Amino acid sequence: MQKGYFESDNYHTPENEHPSLWEKFLLNNRLYFTWKYIDIVFKTRKQAVRKLYDTKAWTDSSLYIFRFIEKTGGRFHITGMENITKSEGPVLFISNHMSTLETMIFPCIIGPLKELTFVVKESLVKHPLFGDVMRSRNPVVVGRTDPRKDLEAVMNGGADLLKSGISIVIFPQSTRSLDFKPEEFNSLGVKLAKKAGVPVVPMAIKTDFWGNGKPVKELGPIDRHKPIHIKFGEPFMVQGNGKEDNQRIVDFIKSSLEEWK
Repeated sequence: MQKGYFESDNYHTPENEHPSLWEKFLLNNRLYFTWKYIDIVFKTRKQAVRKLYDTKAWTDSSLYIFRFIEKTGGRFHITGMENITKSEGPVLFISNHMSTLETMIFPCIIGPLKELTFVVKESLVKHPLFGDVMRSRNPVVVGRTDPRKDLEAVMNGGADLLKSGISIVIFPQSTRSLDFKPEEFNSLGVKLAKKAGVPVVPMAIKTDFWGNGKPVKELGPIDRHKPIHIKFGEPFMVQGNGKEDNQRIVDFIKSSLEEWK
């Protein structure tokens, strides 16, 4: 099976090399981390505007961010990667949503194994910095203001993408949150998987290493004492109305977060 950028199905960050004192100072500086992040955002935006930001460019820029997070002290623990390709063809990845980190590094983890896009908020595709990049990835766009319109956008646009062979990541929570609230985890994902006839791959993440900033969520603080956890669950087909399957995903996320405390 293809491994993408990682050498094993269960990836753990190797021990960091020994940086110089100056490198330690820079890597422990939040402003430096923010500057490096903004720098890659501007570079990818330039590529997107010039219509050069294809899948390889996306996964490469994602890997750059992944490796930079490692250099700043981020410790990745990624398990269940064999579940990404257990099902042939496209799948729907359904995950909790904590921070900017997961949207930045999912492309380099999943992208080499499955053609990928996201369900994203309309504000992201209109964002002056991120908009061009997000639009280049042909995402499913929701407004988060009209549930009926969001349902239509996901069920129609999402189904079309899945049928064309593109896998999708969806975050059923209304917004990023460091606390997982099951009551805010809607069933839109399982409904889409049911309609499109594709497997669901549940995902659980703990990415509070990169906090949410104020007023710009993407520019939050980092906490090097918090390990980064990502777990891919067994793929499954949605049965019935999907209620029990949605609860199955919620339970998977809850149990994983409990395990990582």
